[in-house]
Amino acid sequence: MLPIKTQAAALFYGRLFEIDPTTKPLFTNTDMTAQGGKLMAAIAMVVNNLANPAAILPVAKEMAQRHVTYGVTKAQYDSVGAALLWTLGQGLGAAFTPEVAAAWGAAYSLLAGVMVADAYA
Repeated sequence: MLPIKTQAAALFYGRLFEIDPTTKPLFTNTDMTAQGGKLMAAIAMVVNNLANPAAILPVAKEMAQRHVTYGVTKAQYDSVGAALLWTLGQGLGAAFTPEVAAAWGAAYSLLAGVMVADAYA
């Protein structure tokens, strides 16, 4: 996804706003190009630290606390996961096998679970 990160971010947010219109107002005053860069950086951080979850969890918890202040709801984490998996499917094409989809789904579910538990405890 790295070679198409700008396009992937645009695909992600387009899909997110399509499947969950309640998310769009969260970005009313947001530079979406910069936001896309943040999204891709967060994904890269997770991927680069899969073998070191201790590096991911504090960052994820901090991010979750920020999301609460922006007005993100628990339910919107499901929409983000769906948009992410869809975007990966679009970007990876045939390489997005059922096994890859399952691995990404499990990784997202775990991370989102930690974030929701921390943010809405």
